[in-house]
Amino acid sequence: MSNPMTNDIVLRASHVAKTYEEGDLRTPVLSDVSFALKRRETLAIVGASGSGKSTLLHIIGGLDTLTNGEVEVEGQVLSKLSDAERGRVRNRSMGFIYQFHHLLPEFTALENVCMPLMIRGTGIPEAQKQAKALLERVGLGKRLEHKPAELSGGERQRCAVARALVTRPSCVLGDEPTGNLDEDNAAQVYALMLELNREIGTSFILVTHDSRLAARMDRTLELHNGELRDKA
Repeated sequence: MSNPMTNDIVLRASHVAKTYEEGDLRTPVLSDVSFALKRRETLAIVGASGSGKSTLLHIIGGLDTLTNGEVEVEGQVLSKLSDAERGRVRNRSMGFIYQFHHLLPEFTALENVCMPLMIRGTGIPEAQKQAKALLERVGLGKRLEHKPAELSGGERQRCAVARALVTRPSCVLGDEPTGNLDEDNAAQVYALMLELNREIGTSFILVTHDSRLAARMDRTLELHNGELRDKA
């Protein structure tokens, strides 16, 4: 019988360490990172440039390997899964938002947001229905057929948020998700992510340099000397 307390944890990192090796050169980036993310929780990770924030995000998202430790997503230990199984966990349980939107330039906003659903195996009509509904929710209902080059910076990032959330993942990982936007557009995207967190129930982990965004999260942790600690 499962422990009801564990069901409240979406993602858990335990003693995660990462050292890059090239020839005789060893570069430790993470030494001992442990934390748990609860369902619906919003978490900011802050730290100096080069402290390993993006590396940590890639490891907990299953996009990079770790040297030691474990990462569990919805109770599954990523290091024990095959590449295909990790891909399925990412598609089912996780969404990703980056500083640069990474929308596919040859596809429309609607097609870009449909993509995660279609990879999952959702039929085109249903994928389009769900993608359209979320694009309308983020204020892009009149931009469905526009390609990324035809959207403003703020619109492209809102489209990227919709793409990350269209599968209703348990957790969204954001790497400086508003770092490329001006103050007004950044504020709009912040507000949108927090509204969708409340409405959909998705947890967020955001790596950010923006103290205003971090202050709006439920919790802030600082990465320092390869370890995570509560932000003073």
